Amino acid sequence: MEEQLMDTINVALIGQGFMGRSHSNAWGQVAKFFKPPIKPIMHTSFGQPGVDPDPAGFAANWGWKNVSTDWESVVKNPEIGLVDIVTPNYMHAPVAKAAIAAGKHVACEKPIAGTLADAREMVEAAKKANVKTFVWFNYRRCPAVALAHLLVKQGKLGEIRHVRAAYLQDWADENVPLVWRFDKNLAGSGAHGDLNAHIVDMTRFVTGLEITEIAGAIAETFIKKRRLPSAGSTGAIVSGGAGKEEWGDVTVDDTVLFLARFSNGAVASFEAARQATGNQNRNMFEINGTKGALKFDFERMNELLFYDATLPRAVQGWTNIMVTHAPDHPYIANWWPDAHIIGYEHGFVNQAYDILRVIAGQEPVVPIPDFEDAYQTQRVLEAALISARERRPVKLEEVY
Repeated sequence: MEEQLMDTINVALIGQGFMGRSHSNAWGQVAKFFKPPIKPIMHTSFGQPGVDPDPAGFAANWGWKNVSTDWESVVKNPEIGLVDIVTPNYMHAPVAKAAIAAGKHVACEKPIAGTLADAREMVEAAKKANVKTFVWFNYRRCPAVALAHLLVKQGKLGEIRHVRAAYLQDWADENVPLVWRFDKNLAGSGAHGDLNAHIVDMTRFVTGLEITEIAGAIAETFIKKRRLPSAGSTGAIVSGGAGKEEWGDVTVDDTVLFLARFSNGAVASFEAARQATGNQNRNMFEINGTKGALKFDFERMNELLFYDATLPRAVQGWTNIMVTHAPDHPYIANWWPDAHIIGYEHGFVNQAYDILRVIAGQEPVVPIPDFEDAYQTQRVLEAALISARERRPVKLEEVY
């Protein structure tokens, strides 16, 4: 595809499911709330036979003009300008490389790939091609997180010394069957790739620093076997005859914790868990600097806590900022009045807008990760797994 400015761009969605819904909503809403330089046309949705139960129904419901069960033909279609990948992680690399070879811009869900080697191949392919790449680290697009990034850039925290980040969920109890997220061949890793990926990216983004060393890590799988789901289902159980249930091995982690060091010497802790009872989607960080500090918790996503240590000690304290005021807070001018809060889906719409801006040659509202940027997060994830497995510190310079 020739690099050019255009009024519209045809988008193909590769995959459906939960992320397919999130992305479909974003592509359908972005030109209604924003004025992107390019308008996305929801051209084709790919549904995977045996995985996506009703590809045609999904496409019709979400507004895709066409539906296909052959992703290779979709990414080669000369009418398509942007390929958006929301498949299980093992499919990211082959779809992305085929789309890049066909000259398409590519957006991909996180983590960028199931393995570091696949991620590296995706980066190399993108560097050789005249296309733009994007990775859906959508939490960067929360106004509170974007504001935290801007406050750090303005020097409000001074020298950063401590970073604490955690992404805690509690959905993966023993009643959940052996879906693809518990299979290393399909997912690459468990809570680590799914959740730690977000908080590694988010803290890199907010601090502007890179992680240089994993000082130590621990990984654990608490539920080692799960019931097998029926074909195309996330909940039904395959019967092994006479009511006998079939079980399979869980081959990924339930939780990974690790300690790290940033490029300026700051120390950090990261924790991802899918069985942290009482936490539905607690994606959070605290960053402490010499002049101030920040706290964010996605379960209160419209708020950012800021501590200004430059004030007289008598009046120092945490300020709870409602990040819903336009034009002071990123993206909010395109949404609702003060304290008419936004939700999870809005981060995806905000990212769709920034993707369209970058394709048109404009700057995003805040930096958006490409394949190279996401590869640096994947290197951190890989280093933490090595550290947990070999029980030793791992410098990032060892991991490529």
